[in-house]
Amino acid sequence: MSDMTQPAPPAPNIPPFLDRRPVLRFLFARWREWRLRHQLPFNFVLHLIGIPLAFAGLVGLFVPDIPWYWGMGGLVLGYLLQYVGHRAEGNDVGEWAAIKRLLGLPYVGIAPRWQGEESRAP
Repeated sequence: MSDMTQPAPPAPNIPPFLDRRPVLRFLFARWREWRLRHQLPFNFVLHLIGIPLAFAGLVGLFVPDIPWYWGMGGLVLGYLLQYVGHRAEGNDVGEWAAIKRLLGLPYVGIAPRWQGEESRAP
């Protein structure tokens, strides 16, 4: 099988040197959670391209010297790449999952293929 279809190695536990650094501990925990939702290397690569592109598109919307359609194009293309990655992974896009969670709707945070057998039991 290709490396692009294999899961990433599990995230390590929080290192001991972060015990007395709450901000770094918080950031490390968020990074681990993010990696759980982006284990497929294909999805990870699309996010490495899509997130900066979407951010640059958003910034471009507010820069007077850049035509609005370049900013909008970057924003849409960046989110489209992330959407494609999440479809390949088998879970909901982060913002959509948050909206579904707020509305009390079911959502897929971590793709079923990466969940352990104990979490799949009814």
